[in-house]
Amino acid sequence: MSGLLETLGGLFSGLNRTLALGGPVVLILIAMSILALTIVVAKLLQFRRVRINDRRTARSALGVYRSGNAAGAVTMARRSPNPAARVLARAIQLRSRQNAPEPILREEILQYGGDMLESLRSHLRPLEVIAALAPLLGLFGTVLGMIEAFRDLETAGSQVNPALLSGGIWQALLTTAVGLAVAMPVIVALNWLERTIDRAAHEMDSVVTRVFTVDLSRSPSAALGNDDDESDHSTPFI
Repeated sequence: MSGLLETLGGLFSGLNRTLALGGPVVLILIAMSILALTIVVAKLLQFRRVRINDRRTARSALGVYRSGNAAGAVTMARRSPNPAARVLARAIQLRSRQNAPEPILREEILQYGGDMLESLRSHLRPLEVIAALAPLLGLFGTVLGMIEAFRDLETAGSQVNPALLSGGIWQALLTTAVGLAVAMPVIVALNWLERTIDRAAHEMDSVVTRVFTVDLSRSPSAALGNDDDESDHSTPFI
């Protein structure tokens, strides 16, 4: 227990020293890092809740639908909170409406899927701002530190101490290091989150398109017989 307390004390001591050397710029960067971490954790929990990487359910439900069991496909798709499965269930339900024109159905599905993607993309913009702003803030702190170091050097006059200048530069460069340390993990996390959402959008587009197109795995005569009724246009969500 005492060892843990000593470790925590050392961490707090190092943090206080860093804040004292870097000034308010480092404090802002630390606050930005805490905000970024909170957003990333929240997005990971959201992705886990909607099972964003679950592609098996939507594809299995699509197979059931193409076998002729639309009701069973809808039931299977609704069991999963995955966006592709949910939009597939919506597409099958709307597809069963024979009195609605296909362009209107596609527009409704596009809006339904777009709303889900917008929820997945929420709060990504602050991560973009933090990733872009953190290095600039670090550079800004370095410039301020260099100005302070040369002002102290000028004040010293003829009694110049090289340690005064080198120490000031070291303190100034600290803010750049902190800014880069905040920006790099945020950039990596942001790119991963965006790539995951893009893959989910592609999967949604794929399953919806297959609802409105001919199943080429069936006999050629069946596919040709439905060629005039089916459309080969996709419904892009990306």
